[in-house]
Amino acid sequence: MAGLTDQPVIQAMRYAAQGGKRLRGFLVLESARMLGVAETRAISAAAAVEALHAYSLVHDDMPCMDDDALRRGLPTVHVKWDEATAVLAGDALQTLAFEMLTDPALGAGDTRIALVAGLAKASGAEGMVLGQALDIAAETAAQPLTLGQITELQAGKTGALIRFSAEAGAILAGADRAPLRAYATALGLAFQIWDDVLDVTGDAALTGKAVGKDAAAGKATFVSLLGLDEARARATDLVRQAEAALSPYGAAAQNLIDCARFVIARQS
Repeated sequence: MAGLTDQPVIQAMRYAAQGGKRLRGFLVLESARMLGVAETRAISAAAAVEALHAYSLVHDDMPCMDDDALRRGLPTVHVKWDEATAVLAGDALQTLAFEMLTDPALGAGDTRIALVAGLAKASGAEGMVLGQALDIAAETAAQPLTLGQITELQAGKTGALIRFSAEAGAILAGADRAPLRAYATALGLAFQIWDDVLDVTGDAALTGKAVGKDAAAGKATFVSLLGLDEARARATDLVRQAEAALSPYGAAAQNLIDCARFVIARQS
């Protein structure tokens, strides 16, 4: 279609997908590499996960959700354009993710179906969307969330997509998913605990987003419930658990081990 790339929604999609840590895409590619799957075969799955993640950030940043004006050091999509464009850009990124999982390079039809089903479950009402819904409900709840409730919330909001990303390599390889699932479950929780740590200790210039919002809103977090030192210790223990889950892969898992250690060393 002539002039398609000039459309604001296309520009907003491209803008939303730039930057970031690319953690989820890395997990797809590295888990696949570790299990003998070529990057050229796995790349569409990695791109799909990143597109899905970008959509979630666009929508989460909107006034009806987390109401953030800064993401990755830049104005959020609804601030740079408008709310309607942000909704549509997020919708388009989500559907693009599933389109990319139809790429024949990913393998046989049953492999592609497993990837589609896995991403849908991780991102939908049993995963990321459920986690976000629980997070919004907690803002008006009569009592702050308990540690168990926060853990459940984050297992959906943050953890589900991280789990799928790590398992994608096993899906592509036709291998057992259990070790990578255990690794990513621990990794995802460590990631969120460290996000809560950075919300207290971080510098907005480094994190690329506002800090201190949770405390200002009186929101229950891992830090508010555990204390800063215990939250750090809990994240460190989870990284050790993630490393232990990779023991069946031996030295081939070193990059994934390094990734887990990065999660609790990062400043953004």
